[in-house]
Amino acid sequence: MSGPASLAMLQFLAWVADRPRTYPEAREGWHSCPHISVWEDAIVDGLIRIENGGSRAVTLTPRGRRLLVKA
Repeated sequence: MSGPASLAMLQFLAWVADRPRTYPEAREGWHSCPHISVWEDAIVDGLIRIENGGSRAVTLTPRGRRLLVKA
């Protein structure tokens, strides 16, 4: 990620941080618009991780937490 985070990215990170999220919940809520790629960008930029457990929890990485705190 180069430059400051977009408002949409900060909203997404705050949403993930708010409470436990499952992979289907996160994907459904944030992958629906092809013009807003925050879901894909957050994965590529290492801001979120998808756990391999049964619930496939979506969580912030340390990098994602730092970005959210800096905002």
